Amino acid sequence: MSILIKNGTLITAFETFQADILIEDEKIARIGLNLEADSAQIVDAKGKLIMPGGVDPHTHFDLPMFGTVSSDDHYTGHKAAAFGGTTTVMDFVVQEPQGFKHSVDLWMQKAAKAAIDYSFHMNLNHFDEKVAKEIPSLRKMGITTLKVFTAYNGKLRLDDGGIFKAMRIAKENGMLVMAHCENGDVIDTLVTEALSAGHTTPEWHALTRPAWARSNLLCGWQV
Repeated sequence: MSILIKNGTLITAFETFQADILIEDEKIARIGLNLEADSAQIVDAKGKLIMPGGVDPHTHFDLPMFGTVSSDDHYTGHKAAAFGGTTTVMDFVVQEPQGFKHSVDLWMQKAAKAAIDYSFHMNLNHFDEKVAKEIPSLRKMGITTLKVFTAYNGKLRLDDGGIFKAMRIAKENGMLVMAHCENGDVIDTLVTEALSAGHTTPEWHALTRPAWARSNLLCGWQV
């Protein structure tokens, strides 16, 4: 089915101009003035701005975490994103003990209800020689990004050696590593002190994770 968007104002990364857009098979076929197309669905965009959809590279859908699950799944979260003009989201796959393929398959099942385009990052919450050998296989699954954690002691955190090794493997395979940079030891100390003092109201979640506890450990590393 063809869609012809007429009379809109197009905004690109470089310019703003008046034009029509002809879409065929979900791809932009032509851009120009006064376009015509037989049997195309006409959308009048007069007075409206037309721009590329946004990409949200950090989402958490249907995520089990510390005894609860994130409120949005891969349909409700996608729907909310679309209403805000975001047409692609990138979610984080939880690393399961059974290996990367099993982990990715679980997230593919969760995303079967997807409403917009999506992709995945892979969380690394465990690192050993078996994981090291498996990391390159992620590229064949369409995943080229890893996430590591310096917080969440005993749950998600990798030691510095594991993070460093993962970064070297990523470099060798053209992959990108992102880091959740909070100091897990500092946070654990502040949480223990807050609980001992009876501070359990919501604002203490932020107060036990101050800006100065956000680690810069990775900033000087070169791999």
